[in-house]
Amino acid sequence: MQLSAILFAALCLASPAHGQDRGSTASQVTQFEIGRHSFFDFGPPFDFYELFIVHSSENGSFIERVTFTPPGDACLSPAKFEMATGSLTDSVPALLGKADPCKIPEKELRRELKRRKKGLVFSGANVAMQVQCGNQTRLIRSDILDRDMFDPAAHTPEHTSWTMQLLASLDKAVGPGVMDKPMFETPKAEEAPQKPSDPVLLKDLETGKYDTLFSRAPDKPSDVYRTAQKHPPLPTVTLISSSPIAPEVFPKLMYPPLSRFVHIEGTVTVRMDVDPDGTVINMVIESGHPFLQRVVQDSIGRWKFPRNPVSQQVEATIQFSLNCPSHADQKSPTN
Repeated sequence: MQLSAILFAALCLASPAHGQDRGSTASQVTQFEIGRHSFFDFGPPFDFYELFIVHSSENGSFIERVTFTPPGDACLSPAKFEMATGSLTDSVPALLGKADPCKIPEKELRRELKRRKKGLVFSGANVAMQVQCGNQTRLIRSDILDRDMFDPAAHTPEHTSWTMQLLASLDKAVGPGVMDKPMFETPKAEEAPQKPSDPVLLKDLETGKYDTLFSRAPDKPSDVYRTAQKHPPLPTVTLISSSPIAPEVFPKLMYPPLSRFVHIEGTVTVRMDVDPDGTVINMVIESGHPFLQRVVQDSIGRWKFPRNPVSQQVEATIQFSLNCPSHADQKSPTN
């Protein structure tokens, strides 16, 4: 009896360790990463990449989202790198819900991925989740098809549906994402790309630590990140000539957004009468695209010329240049 009791106690003590060797449970997961490659049948760009890094915090869970947008239109859409953070009161295990990412059978995941072959797919998202299961790192893949997003009777399989619900929670925490972007963006004021405050994360992004989450995508996020560090030249508006006198005050002219959108550039030539005080009193546009003429007309009244005993007639030419980079310039820099 005594020997049997000792053996029973030994087995009880050994069993937890044995369970840990087989892998982590949902309650033990404290961090995971998700890569979401969203693709659309309109653009450019046609592809967007989002990296979610989720880990436990004192009050629940903390989420960092990094969005990588490849270059689209050379004049309007340079490569972008954006950061957003958020938090949830739910712990990481609570976020994962009843599903244990370490115990989802690989066979079931492969079966769900095969459904993509049935019917056309125009838009959707390829998702990969990375989680530490004991001593092993597991990669869980899901294909979210356009019918999963838009069809009220999509019949989305169990694990893909779970993935969508998890991502919806993360999106809600960090704010509007790729699906909320306008189909066609108009030019905006240029902003410096946002950089992570964590230098380790910055290095990880640059060296491609998370590229494996996007192995089926046409771009590597690390390449897009490096490309986004190159700042393409901005459009310029320049007074290239003013004869016989130049203005003392020439307010900065903003490039018309619509002209940028439809790639209009060139010169506008204007003839004007200047009174002895240096004020423009009459003006005639002699040449130039109508879209560019308007901004010159609106600006002329604020020009100021040197005082002169008599009125003068001045002819000026303004150059509008888009300074669009070539496709070669948009390629990512080499390591």
